[in-house]
Amino acid sequence: MPLEIVILAAGQGKRMRSSLPKILHPLAGRPLLSHVLDTARALAPRRIIVVHGNGAEQVRTAFADAQVEWALQAEQLGTGHAVQQALPSISPDADVLILYADVPLVRSDTLKRLLDAGRDGLAVMTAELADPTGYGRIVRQASGNVARIVEQRDASASELALREVNAGFMAMSARRLAGWLGKLTNRNAQREYYLTDVVSLAVGEGVPVRAVKVGDAWEVAGVNSKRELAALERQYQAKEADRLLGEAVTLADPARIDVRGELTCGADVAIDVNCVFEGKVTLADGVRIGPNCLLRNVRIGAGTQILAFSHLEDSEIGARCRLGPYARLRPGNSLDDEVHVGNFVELKASRIGKGSKANHLSYIGDSEVGAAVNVGAGTITCNYDGAAKHRTIIEDECFIGSDTTLVAPVRVARGSYIGAGSTINKDTPAGQLTLSRARQVSLPGWKPPTKKKG
Repeated sequence: MPLEIVILAAGQGKRMRSSLPKILHPLAGRPLLSHVLDTARALAPRRIIVVHGNGAEQVRTAFADAQVEWALQAEQLGTGHAVQQALPSISPDADVLILYADVPLVRSDTLKRLLDAGRDGLAVMTAELADPTGYGRIVRQASGNVARIVEQRDASASELALREVNAGFMAMSARRLAGWLGKLTNRNAQREYYLTDVVSLAVGEGVPVRAVKVGDAWEVAGVNSKRELAALERQYQAKEADRLLGEAVTLADPARIDVRGELTCGADVAIDVNCVFEGKVTLADGVRIGPNCLLRNVRIGAGTQILAFSHLEDSEIGARCRLGPYARLRPGNSLDDEVHVGNFVELKASRIGKGSKANHLSYIGDSEVGAAVNVGAGTITCNYDGAAKHRTIIEDECFIGSDTTLVAPVRVARGSYIGAGSTINKDTPAGQLTLSRARQVSLPGWKPPTKKKG
């Protein structure tokens, strides 16, 4: 039967104490709902229905391109009521999987086991917790199947002592789900329509209810507070660190790395402490990343070193380069092989040729820099005239003296030498020394000003 997935995402998240809907809070740089959607798509469903409520417009805007169907739960009347809002969109011939948008780390293989267990009945996912406080307890029959799920507020003392808890996920046929949803009542302490009541309804009809227990409790841990979100962030990062170690990446400290996107590493890659990787980052063989660096959407060639406190984004970096410490690459840069970008050098939307160097305290923006160019300390490209950006062209084998100002649009021809302290606003001839300085004078008899007393 075709699979259709319902994701419950309407909760208010009061304990988050935030104007941002809970499911939009980031885990590893992406909203909680994004993680659940990725896992859902891995199961190749025919349809995904997201039941939303709190911050509905914000949620739909954030996932405008998500290719899902939306069902609105205007009133928060319980999980059973939430699924009822999705029911009109569910096809009668489908198998249905119910997920939660605030439980982001569940694995697709675990969900496949749940689906298999629910083919001819109802399957619920469970976990064994040392402290089950706050969770619905699983009450089993003598056969081992599930008899019922008791919410904490409605549980007896003996039921509260149980440590197997309901993780919330369920799998069953759409036909059975529709029948059970129609029989739900709100006769409970919360006056809500509990989805968990379908278990008792299934048992009453003689339908087998099977529990699929996860081995790792973190896989079904939900987010209801900033503390829980932080705990899951650490769990996620621990998984990523373990993956990298399994791929023979050297991590100075596996507890001090944050992967907030997709990090791909070649052989002999080494990453120091407190580095953050966002978006899509590729590190080729032999790349070394120093401490306290942030890399966002960058590709780095073999043998390149990124030294401490460097911030690189949306750039391509060649092989055997050396960047930092304290280098800043803003979006749009392309660096050829063996380029050096030193401390407190900022690049933006520039191409740098093979073997060129800018080692100290410079800004290069909207520029084309050729091969074997030396950019002296304090050099800047003046690329903005207040209305538009203009490009600076520095051809191969130029030497730019310290504290040079290049006023774009301007071209420095091949082999040019620019004297230190020059302001260049006209194209230079190839192979010549160009200077642009005011006449130096000294004033005899000049005395420095003195401060007035009193």
